[in-house]
Amino acid sequence: MSTAFYQEPSASIPVYASCDILVVGGGAAGHAAALAAARAGAKNIILMERYGYMGGDATGGYVIMVPNLSWYDKAFVRGIQEEWFTRLEHIPGAVTGPSLKEIGGHDPAKLYRWSSFLDCTSRSDYEGAKEKCLVRAVHYEPNELKIAMDQMIYEERDAIQVCYHSWVTKPIVENDVVKGIIFESKEGRKAILAKVVIDATGDGDIYSKSGAPYASLADGTCRSSTTALVYRIGGVDWDTYHEWQKVHPVEAAAFATGLSKTAGFRVVPFQSSRDGVCWIDNWHSNRDCTVIKDQTATEINTRMTIHALIDYMRECVPFAFKNAFLYDIAPQLGCRCSRRLKGEYVMTANDFAFAKKHDDVIAWHSTICQINDCGPVEIPYRAILPQKIENLLAPGRHLSTDDVAIDWLNLIPQCVGTGQGAGVAAAVAVMDGTTTHNVNIRKVQDILVDQNVPLPRNSKFEAKDPSYQELVEEKQYGLYTAAAKAAAEKSLDTRSFRQDHNYSSDEDDGKLV
Repeated sequence: MSTAFYQEPSASIPVYASCDILVVGGGAAGHAAALAAARAGAKNIILMERYGYMGGDATGGYVIMVPNLSWYDKAFVRGIQEEWFTRLEHIPGAVTGPSLKEIGGHDPAKLYRWSSFLDCTSRSDYEGAKEKCLVRAVHYEPNELKIAMDQMIYEERDAIQVCYHSWVTKPIVENDVVKGIIFESKEGRKAILAKVVIDATGDGDIYSKSGAPYASLADGTCRSSTTALVYRIGGVDWDTYHEWQKVHPVEAAAFATGLSKTAGFRVVPFQSSRDGVCWIDNWHSNRDCTVIKDQTATEINTRMTIHALIDYMRECVPFAFKNAFLYDIAPQLGCRCSRRLKGEYVMTANDFAFAKKHDDVIAWHSTICQINDCGPVEIPYRAILPQKIENLLAPGRHLSTDDVAIDWLNLIPQCVGTGQGAGVAAAVAVMDGTTTHNVNIRKVQDILVDQNVPLPRNSKFEAKDPSYQELVEEKQYGLYTAAAKAAAEKSLDTRSFRQDHNYSSDEDDGKLV
């Protein structure tokens, strides 16, 4: 890498706009933040996105399913996340998955029907797991979701101004208070001033330059330390393939191994919401989605292997893939983790192992974690609140966790949930004239409940539906698993958990998208 420098001449930068709330990044977190802020009463919001559509990895990265929205028979992840699907369900082929009425069910016919779809049935391959049941996991068509997300923002057009094709380059910080940002576009370099800035870039592009503490990447054995370029294959007879997998497990395992050997990196095909179309997820190990070299290698390596992979599928399993063809390639890189905030609270495996309770909880999510049998965990406001820096929030996949817990907390539902919490908090701070560190968290929580977000110990939510709290208490917060019982004997060390329970195995990583 070059050590030479070019001295950029100083210049006056025109102010493009001033606003109350600036949301940087229109992915799952940023879209939810802007929408939630508007619905909470904020009137002057700018939502800035570097691409020409909303959704980030959910639409542009083709991470076209959201897992574990329910636990037993309760939908813990609701709010804006569930609204995606209620808006799409009337469009043929736009969404598929067990309905809210079916979750928690044990009907063998339905369990078999949904077993071909990733995470539509509960995980049960570890000691102490609950009986197999249906789970609210939704597979969707990304282009239909792009339209729906635009429609949601358009409905709040009196409050939200969208700036597509605009890339933030640095924050404006004065005395540890964020005052706005500088961005680039086809119009040149300009500035936006704001009372509250929400960093929903996914990579901490703002907080990493603001002076807030942060960490880099994740544990090298984590799913989060990988990148991807997802693509889809058409002409697939998935039902036949699924039947063959069940009847010939040895051959199916060999085929799975062959796919990854052919590509040169881990590759797994998954069913999609479209008949005859499957999506190909992949994992390029030890790559950082903020490093040019790693980004470039992921893009080129993946595309150069696509035709060889399709040829292998046609040759080895012709009865399912003989007519296979490249359907499309995700328009953007699949980013799992890079920078992680070191916020006012850092989440760890202990949050899952001991059912930690937080007075400032903004999301109560069922997640993918075998410690507590995929049960709900409380995500506190402090996990999106940077240290040292004021009037900056950081929801999404770069939230404050350690290098292991990030794997359970940076998926799409948690991005939407923390984004919705950030948007409401920003709105309350602006309307009350407080800072992000001094926001009235009780008011934030009440508004979130009004926005269809379940929250524990909230009187408004408990008055509506006490059955959620009753369920987690009856089911011991999921702490009946072997992993949780072992953790109860001593404070859980996340690296020991990873080693003791083989969490880093290829088999387990393949289930986390």
